[in-house]
Amino acid sequence: MDIIVMQKDHPMWRKTAAFARECSWRAGPYLAERMEKGAFTERERVIACVDGDRVVGFCTFSLKDSLPEDDPRTPFIGFMFVDEAYRGRRLSQRMIARACGHAAKVGYAAVYIVSGEKGLYEKYGFLNVGDVKTVHGTEEQLFRCEI
Repeated sequence: MDIIVMQKDHPMWRKTAAFARECSWRAGPYLAERMEKGAFTERERVIACVDGDRVVGFCTFSLKDSLPEDDPRTPFIGFMFVDEAYRGRRLSQRMIARACGHAAKVGYAAVYIVSGEKGLYEKYGFLNVGDVKTVHGTEEQLFRCEI
């Protein structure tokens, strides 16, 4: 299994977008659309987990997530997804580690995750810093991890 940190010029970019579009998670098509439109800044990345030439998971490293635009917290790991057949292999942990490595490389000391998942991100070193209201009108948990 390889973890790839990429921008739109990477050979696996289109394959990752296609996987996101067809995955079982309802947010996958939204990520695919963002990838196809080139909606990532120079500092942002898509991280893919690849088994041979098959994409089996993804997440993003982005400056903003689903918090209001005036929220000063940044950067975020988002769009975390692993194909059901590949779950239980700590692939999320490996993708998070690569995203944190990229964050440190570009000068950040911490990263955030907005999620409704309970008990997942804490085991990867994240602290639940409280509930937040998202731009979608939902209430989620905000996690923070020092790098």
